[in-house]
Amino acid sequence: MSFSSDVKEYARSLGYDLVGFTTADTFPLYKEELQSRQEMYSWATGPDWGLAQGTDPRNLLPEARSVVVVAFDYYKHSYPPEMVGKVGRAYQSLGGAPPIPIHRARYRLLREFLEQHGATVGRAAVDLPARLAGARAGVTTYGKNTFAFARGGGSFLVISTLVIDRELQYDEPTLEMTCLENCNLCLEACPTGALYEPLRIDPRRCIAYNTYNAQGSWFGGTQTVLPLDIRERMDTWIYGCDICQQVCPRNQPRLKSRLPSNPYLEHLAADFQLERLVDMSDEYFGRLYGLLNYVDNKRYLQRNAAVALGNRGNGEAVPALTRAMESPDEALRGHAAWALGKIGGATARTILESSLARESSEYVRDEISAALAR
Repeated sequence: MSFSSDVKEYARSLGYDLVGFTTADTFPLYKEELQSRQEMYSWATGPDWGLAQGTDPRNLLPEARSVVVVAFDYYKHSYPPEMVGKVGRAYQSLGGAPPIPIHRARYRLLREFLEQHGATVGRAAVDLPARLAGARAGVTTYGKNTFAFARGGGSFLVISTLVIDRELQYDEPTLEMTCLENCNLCLEACPTGALYEPLRIDPRRCIAYNTYNAQGSWFGGTQTVLPLDIRERMDTWIYGCDICQQVCPRNQPRLKSRLPSNPYLEHLAADFQLERLVDMSDEYFGRLYGLLNYVDNKRYLQRNAAVALGNRGNGEAVPALTRAMESPDEALRGHAAWALGKIGGATARTILESSLARESSEYVRDEISAALAR
């Protein structure tokens, strides 16, 4: 067998569903898109993330010759109803309690295999455009919702890349959009208008982006307070969003299939409640961190949970939100006030009025006043 065949064989033995190879040429189309939408992606083009640097594999490895692309289909089990609509399926699938969750272990083992067979593997902290690499390596196509789709399958994929200094037998590119021509369900379903045209998304309006773009987070890290118009449309999502994938006709076979449960998720779901998230202890946050690891401070998940409770509009959430109004965290108090305003009623009004009387933060006072005026 050739080295290329050996790599594919080993990757499949690790559980990867798709494997392909492409050259280490630059990604000019990706660079062009970043440059044309600098305002939308300024948070991801600086030194901390460096999407622009990822347009050239040689920034990871100067002697780069090839890119190995692997994809894992994560929708192989059912999802607990307690978590559906709150945490994106990808994050539910790929997290876990061990120090090295299985999806990271696969990647590590593949990298070690390549190195053991004489290849040098790029290790720089630069992200290649994985979805574009997948299409160039012949393992995925594109959807109008900007997701990569398996050929003949759905978009529930995690794509990883490895840059190496060895020539491989390259696969035929599949740079095409394979959606039905007249289907725009994903664009129509996006609550915030983040999907503003086929293959174009403004991440700043994406619910998923807003759930984990937080101060101190390596994913964006630019906001503490959620924009008002985004809050109104977040429904109960606290981390990620699946809406544009849920409505896609190409994903319906998987969404409607009967699959085995995931014991680890069932274990987490047993006490997964929005009210508990608002009140979460450090210990409980530690249990969830394997799933929700873009956010390294529980305050942002508490904030998101408060908004979700407001959007759910159930008066049973008032006690948890009342406790949140006594938190030392300004952001949590402000979003809890917004949520109480959404829920409404005499009890919520009384809590807001008493909170306003003792509140010292100008930001929180503004949130309370706006909530009372609703």
